[in-house]
Amino acid sequence: MSRYADLKSFVDSMSDDFSKFYDKGNKAAGTRVRKGMQELKKMAQEIRVEVQGRKNA
Repeated sequence: MSRYADLKSFVDSMSDDFSKFYDKGNKAAGTRVRKGMQELKKMAQEIRVEVQGRKNA
């Protein structure tokens, strides 16, 4: 369950940047959002591989 907690805390940590970009138009925050989303994609792939491995074991 720790993977879920890590994922959730990571998404929560990006909240300020999402707000700054979408509500205030801060372009630097948009860059941080894109970087965070790329990291989220990487984390999601790692979790998918882990789940698939446990399922097939």
